[in-house]
Formats: sequence, structure tokens, C-alpha cells
Amino acid sequence: MSQTQTVLELNGRKITLIGTAHVSEESVKEVAAAIKEIKPDCVAIELDEKRCESIKNPEKFRELDLIKVFKNKQIWLMLANLVLSSFQKRMGTNVGVKPGDEMITAMQTAEELNIPCTMVDRPIQITFKRAWAKNNLWGKCKLISALLASALSKEEVSSQEIENLKSKSEMDSMMSDLSDFMPTVKQVLIDERDQYLASHIWDSPGNNLVAVLGAGHIPGVVSHLNNIATKQETTDTSEISSIPSKTIGSKILAWMIPVAIVALIVLGYVFGGKKIGNDMIKSWILWNSSLAAIGALIAWGHPLTILVSLVASPFTSLCPFIGVGFVSGFVQTLLCRPKVANLETLSDDVGKFTGWYKNRILRVFLVLILTTIGSSFGSWISLADIGVQITSLISK
Repeated sequence: MSQTQTVLELNGRKITLIGTAHVSEESVKEVAAAIKEIKPDCVAIELDEKRCESIKNPEKFRELDLIKVFKNKQIWLMLANLVLSSFQKRMGTNVGVKPGDEMITAMQTAEELNIPCTMVDRPIQITFKRAWAKNNLWGKCKLISALLASALSKEEVSSQEIENLKSKSEMDSMMSDLSDFMPTVKQVLIDERDQYLASHIWDSPGNNLVAVLGAGHIPGVVSHLNNIATKQETTDTSEISSIPSKTIGSKILAWMIPVAIVALIVLGYVFGGKKIGNDMIKSWILWNSSLAAIGALIAWGHPLTILVSLVASPFTSLCPFIGVGFVSGFVQTLLCRPKVANLETLSDDVGKFTGWYKNRILRVFLVLILTTIGSSFGSWISLADIGVQITSLISK
């Protein structure tokens, strides 16, 4: 038995877990060999149905409708997916393996032997939305910065380093680093998925199972499977399969700046008269509009996108339901619709600084990100400016 295989005998069932590195040529070979040798009743695969479909139908990306993505509020999810796929593709370039090749091999081998397959991973949109919802503002900033840093990194990974990813010590080190840097993200991306994977592997049909999953999940999945077998936990994953509702605290926080701004401006009119009140409104508009427009300009947005950012930012900053980035990104999409060529080079362009300007899809993301950052800075600067004016008035 390979060192990357873990065999469990639980309640009369045999479960073989094959730990892989997702861009490893050796993993591809091992998966095929193990399924042929074991001939299991079922093969469980670390994919959800949508990712399985996209892997089996790589041309499906041509159906992308960015307008629809905006309307469904999935734009940040799409960005996270792009960065992840770009990172995995770059890792696999040096070894001639595409991300997910071992999963495709598992499905193809099972099909050849007439063995059923089950997709046992949690839908990726649920995972990303939970990671986002469970993070505070600082955690979200770290998550975005980590995603962008990995997308633009030029670090090359050797085939030996990729194979080392299947080593327990290497994985332990990586999980420890992730836990220290982003504990909430690690909980959602790793711990919750360990539980989800184990539950759905256990619910797969048959008494002789093979499960193909990333090596980093093996220890956690083994622990959960043992707990399920001894009835210390159930296979109910409904709690970790939903998007957490916003807490009262987060809802209050979303309204804090708008309420504070309006209250301070009212106080300006009360204590300083019409001129001071008008000056405060001008400060709010000036900082919000200018910095959001500068963000759109740096992103090389369409002139009308820059104008919309200029006009919309003071209003969207007072509304927690929609941000200027969403508005400016939507307008940029309407004015500069992506071409098929942009779709074809998307995963390559996301890893290049120039690609974010050359590719129309990525430029939409750039507009969204930079106008959001500009507007946020504008809000805090104008809030501080208005606060200083009020303090000066009250102290007189």
C-alpha cells in the first residue's frame, strides 16, 4: 500500500482514502492504479457537482455572462475562483499536469470499470460565502490580500515540492501557518470541509469505498469517520451547508458611518449654521467622489465609468446595501463587454499585472476593487474632517 493511502475498517466497511496533491503527476498515476487494484463498490471524489461539470466540460466557460454574475451578486465568488484556478494552473505548469487531472482520472477509471462515482465536497460557492461571512473586516482584508498576492506571485514550484505536499509534515506546517494567519478561513476551508467530506464519504453506497481527496484533508477526515462509526457524531451537515445570517452587531456596524455622517452634518447646521453645514456636505461629496473616481481612473476604466464613480460614491457610501464598486463594475461591464478572447486567456492573465488591464473581465474586477478602496478612504477621511469641524464648533 502506498504511503499516501489510508485504509480504515469501520463497522464492516473498508474505506481507502487516497491523499493527492492536486497538480501531481504521481497522484494521477496512483489514483488510476488504486481504483483498478481495489475495484471498489463506489469512488468518492473531492468535488462538488458544479466543479465536476466544469472539469468535464472545460468549454463551458464560454457561456459566462458577466452581467448575470453581477445581478446574482456572485462577482466576488468569481474572483476567488479565478485566483484559485490560476494558482493551481501555475503550480501544475512545471510538471505538465492540469488542476483536477487526478479527479478526472478517478472518474474515467471508475467509468471504465462500471463503478459509480459520488461527488462528496461542499459546493464551492457555499464555502467561499461562509469564509467571507464569518470573517470580520480585518479578516476580509487579509483574505483579499492573500488571494491577490497568490494570483500575482511569480514563485515557481518544482515537481518535488508538489510531491512533498502529500507529506504529512509538509501539510502540518502549511495548516499551522494558515491557522495562525487566518484562523476563520482555515476553519471554513479545511475543518468544516473535513467534516462534510467524511459525512458524504460515509453516506456513499457500498461496503468497499475509495475516496480521492487532497492530502491535507486526510487527518481530519479520518477523525470524523471514526467519530461517525462510533456514533459520536452524525452525518448531518445542514449546519455547515448554509450561509450564516448577519449578526445584529454587523448590521449595526454597516449603518454606523451613514448615521454618524448624517448626525454630524445636522449638528453642523445646528451649531454652525448654514455655511458650516454646507461645508460638511461638500467635504463628504469631495472626498468620496474624488477618491472613487481616481480609483476608476487608475483601473483605466471607461470615461463614463469614471463619471458614474464620481457621482455615485457619495450616495452609495450612505447605503449599506450597495457599494460604488458594484455600480462602477456593472457600468464598466456594460460599456466594455468582454470578448471570447478575454475568456480564453483569463486564467493566464490573472497571474500577470498587465493582464488585469489588458483583459476586459479582469479590468472590471480592477474597477470594482479600486473604486471600493477609494470610496472607503474617502468616507473615513471626510468623517474625520467633519468630526474635527464639529469638535471645533462645540469647543468655542
